[in-house]
Formats: sequence, structure tokens, C-alpha cells
Amino acid sequence: MNLINRLLAGTMAVGALTALSPVTVSAQTAEVLHYWTSGGEARAVGALREEFEAAGGTWVDAPVAGGGGDAQATVLRSRVLAGDPPTAVQIKGPNIHDWADEGALANLDEVAEAEGWDDVLPPLLRDIVTFDGEYVAVPVNIHRVNWLWINPELLAEVDAEPPTTWDEFNATADALLEAGITPVAHGGQPWQDATIFETVVLGLGGPDFYREALVELDADALSGETMIAVFEQMRRIRGYVDPNFPGREWNLATGMVMNGEAAMQIMGDWAKGEFAASDLEGGMDYLCVPTPGTSGFILNSDSFAFFEVEGDDRIAGQRLLASLILGESFQETFNLFKGSIPARTDLPRDAFDVCAVRSMEDLDQAVADDSLVPSMAHEIAIGRSVRGAFLDVVTQHFNSDMSAEEAVELLLEEVELAM
Repeated sequence: MNLINRLLAGTMAVGALTALSPVTVSAQTAEVLHYWTSGGEARAVGALREEFEAAGGTWVDAPVAGGGGDAQATVLRSRVLAGDPPTAVQIKGPNIHDWADEGALANLDEVAEAEGWDDVLPPLLRDIVTFDGEYVAVPVNIHRVNWLWINPELLAEVDAEPPTTWDEFNATADALLEAGITPVAHGGQPWQDATIFETVVLGLGGPDFYREALVELDADALSGETMIAVFEQMRRIRGYVDPNFPGREWNLATGMVMNGEAAMQIMGDWAKGEFAASDLEGGMDYLCVPTPGTSGFILNSDSFAFFEVEGDDRIAGQRLLASLILGESFQETFNLFKGSIPARTDLPRDAFDVCAVRSMEDLDQAVADDSLVPSMAHEIAIGRSVRGAFLDVVTQHFNSDMSAEEAVELLLEEVELAM
């Protein structure tokens, strides 16, 4: 008996009570558990609800605010324990496979085959939403993590161009410091520290090293000279942020770049939504370029996993919702709101801005040259416990006088304990 069945066996009474409650249903019903509750996120998920209801479905909204999904994970587990899983749940990366391994997720192959998902999804993304060769989740977008957002006026003050190597980045940052300009806007939170860290890993080590260290967790990669160089670069970056960075939210750091308080920010393309909200135009009012390095695309993606449910109306609702999520209409609408790019690679690019088009072009290239890698910082590459080990060590190093050599030694130790 697997874990889910053991847990459910102890909660049959709760399930029986739930079954006694009178429920009015339509032919296609979907209860959607998600944590998109603010700003553009709520607007984006609202677009999905509108499409679902326009197609005749009944949408039951179940938002859970806070924690980047941690609070939602608690709610989801309690629902599964009670024998009452939602129809669809916003879940990322390895967490999808964890639930599939427990036998909790529904098979979406019928929809996937009918609509040709294999032909429109990048291979890495397809691997994330399938388990044992079966589709169990649907991706809604692709976020690129390794972006550098730049205030062009501040760079012009030191006669600098967007850096393409970390040596150029350091030289530009040193010039900005000398001119009295904060080089890097940053929020001192572990996930933000880890976001910078993984871009440095990619930029200094390349895609193969990135996979060895942050996906395969190879001991030599975690403790070798390249990783020491990564922590040394992190120490340089620590010297380029302002003293008030601890605890700052990422969007406030983006605001510093917009308002001329800092020259650059390393952040995923969700930052673009902040610029767009202020009616700023990419390529003009701000610049979007990949973080320094020769090649590579760090992928972060949101997906909806579909749980095993009972009732013809809920099963029909799942099929309709899965079809809509990867449909061309929703993929364009959602990603224009969210700042990301479509999960499917065959959409026209006319409606997207210069930053999104650059992201799409770079994604195509990354697929072609095998430099597309999953984000460690954003729970795509590895599970939560190992990710937590990375975040702990990276943040400890960033906020102390710990040497790079001490950091790699601690990193290897903590990762091995978490595995």
C-alpha cells in the first residue's frame, strides 16, 4: 500500500462525511488550487477562468496566498489526506513527480495525443510534466531566470555597454561604484541570493557544469575549482549591493532600477511586469540582456498537475481545462500578462515585446545546442530539501566573511545530508 492509500485509509470517515454534502455540479467542473493571488498573477489566472467559463465550465476558485507555494502545499496535502483532492493544482518541477510516484495524478495522454503536445513542448519541459512516459501535468509558461535588467542612463554615465562576461560585469560595477551609483539592486532573501548564484554557475561553468553541480549533484563539481570561482564571484557581487538590501522584496529592487537608484538587477523575467506596469518600454527605457556567459537558458516554469478525481463532471472539467491551458489563445493571453513566454514553441511572436522575443529566440537556440537547464533556485531542478541546502549555504556565504573554500566544503556537506 503506497503512502497516499495508507493516509486515506485513516481518513475514510472524513471522506464519507464529505460525500453526504449536497453538491450542485455542471457538466464540466474544475476546482483550481493555486497561489497566484497578486497583481498580474491574479489577472493571468483570471484569463484562464474566463476561457473555461466561456466554454461552458464551472470554475471553483481555490487561491492560497503566501509562501511561494508553501502554504498551498500544506492545503493540498490536507485535501489529499481527506480524500478530496482538487481538480487541478499549481505545482512545479520535481514536486509533480513526487505526487505522480504516489499514484495521485491523472493520465492526460488522451488530450496530449489529440492536440500534439509532444510536437510543441521543449524536451526539458516535456520531461517535467510527464511521469513514466505519461502526461500528468500541463505547463502554462516558461520563465527565463538568467536575465540582467539595466538602467541604460546609469550605464551611460560610466560609458559602459551591457556586460557579456563576469569580468566585464565587475569592471562596469567598479566604475559605477566610483561614480557613486549602486551597481546592483538586490533583495536579501535566500531565493534571491540563489537566483544570482545559479546564473553565476551557468555563466562561469557553462551548461554541462551547471547540470553536474545543480542537477546531478556531482561531488567533484560541487567542491571543485569552478565552484570556488562561483563563490568568489558571489563575494564580488555582495560588494556591489547597497547596505539596505536585507529583506527587500524583489519588486522593490526592480523599482530601484526603474527609478535610477541602481544600475542593474539579476532577476527572472517576472521583473518585466514591473517595468510594464510603469509604461516603460524594453530596449528603450530599460535593457534586458542575458546574464554574463557564453550560452545557456535557465528555465523556470509553472504547471498545473491534475489529480485523480471522481465524478464525470470533474473528469470532463479536467480534460477541458488541460486543453485550454496549452491552447494557443490562453498561452498568448496568459504570458502577455505574466511577463513569461509561452510553454509551446509554435506561437506567432507579433504580440510580444522585444524582451520576450529575445527569450523565445534564445530558447530555440538553447534547445538546439543543448544549453537549456532547469532552475535550482525555483524548484525545477531538484527537490525542496536539497534546494534548501543550497539556499542555506549560499545565503550564509553572501552575508558573512566565509571564504569560497569554506563555502564549497559546507555546500558539499549540506547537500549530501539533504539527499
